[in-house]
Amino acid sequence: MAQRAIREADGKRMMARLLKEYSNGKHTVADRYITVSPETDLKKLPGKHKWLSRTKLVVKPDQLIKRRGKSKLLLLNAEWKEAERWIQERRGKPITVGSVTGVLDHFIVEPFIPHAPEDEYYVAITSARKGDNILFYHQGGINVGDVDAKAEKWLVQVGRMPTAQEIEKNLLGKVPKARKALVAGFIEALFRFYADLNFTYLEINPIAIVGKEVVPLDLAAKLDDTAEFQSGAKWGGIDFPSPFGRTLTKEEAYIEELDSKTGASLKLTVLNPRGRVWTMVAGGGASVIFADTITDLGFMSEMANYGEYSGDPNEEFTYLYARTMLDLMTRERVQGGKVLLIGGGIANFTDVANTFKGIIRALKEYRSQLIENEVKIFVRRGGPNYKEGLRQMRELGETLGVPIEVYGPETHMTKIVPMAMNALKGGK
Repeated sequence: MAQRAIREADGKRMMARLLKEYSNGKHTVADRYITVSPETDLKKLPGKHKWLSRTKLVVKPDQLIKRRGKSKLLLLNAEWKEAERWIQERRGKPITVGSVTGVLDHFIVEPFIPHAPEDEYYVAITSARKGDNILFYHQGGINVGDVDAKAEKWLVQVGRMPTAQEIEKNLLGKVPKARKALVAGFIEALFRFYADLNFTYLEINPIAIVGKEVVPLDLAAKLDDTAEFQSGAKWGGIDFPSPFGRTLTKEEAYIEELDSKTGASLKLTVLNPRGRVWTMVAGGGASVIFADTITDLGFMSEMANYGEYSGDPNEEFTYLYARTMLDLMTRERVQGGKVLLIGGGIANFTDVANTFKGIIRALKEYRSQLIENEVKIFVRRGGPNYKEGLRQMRELGETLGVPIEVYGPETHMTKIVPMAMNALKGGK
């Protein structure tokens, strides 16, 4: 499962489209959420959305930035002209939030909802190993504080759908009696929305009670992106933005595009282009193990990349992934050479020999660059057709002119990492 954050506007638009369905018509959210991107012509918006000129507005960046209110990145109760000016003054400008600096390029514009502080509540649903936790606190808003310590919590077992009555009993003890049914019904529908659309995290702080309506004011959410085949149509045309302050490199964007074209998983994050330790790892779990072991051995500053190829990508996709990696790895020589870890666990269904064919094609193509960069390669893999895949790698090591050490499932993943790190230090 890959948890990926989405924009607030996308999450709210999903609620506007679908919450009515999940609540049997009892709860609705008005679709009055406008995304302002770098391409948006602000002058044309009031003509497309008449309510902008008739409604007081809220404006805030929509770039996965936490605590926007405390960072003075929130405009409240504004007329459109004021909102337009506020965006123009900030759009395309760098800003530092905490220790992170990035450029503001996406904003959300929505109606300002008058309400009292006592009308605000906190609700979140988070994925856990045994089910999903619902967290609720009766005093939401910007000063909610440590909700993990304060909130009422209820673990809903996998496969269960909580009822409004159960929610009221388990979570809403401090909510005024007149509002309990309304809030419980909303959370019941929200959980159905969360589960059916394969969210892994959904936090609304606050929801506001306005008359007989529950209005989401501030939302943060993550989706399981491996469930796109199942829920993508309901998600709509969303994107998964990079964290604030981080712009995808050309190579990362290319791998992301490849990933979108295959049912397999191809991921790449460049950490340090001058790093000496490069990994080409099959599987998300294996990627974590390799990264943790490299870090434990004191080579975190030398880690060049993080990523994975998994889900049985075909030979061509594996070749394109490997070629991109090798191109990055061999652009700049560094003293002492580099190591490449081609690893993974024991695959369940990935054809090891087939994926290795793609990697071998790329290694042959970059032979001279690998030699120039003094690269040493360490391979560890198991799973379907692994013996044939390892045989091909050993044969390649005899002809490529690049040192390649090959190991099967009898050697633990964490064993080849110290071998590689020792090779960096000039030993064996």
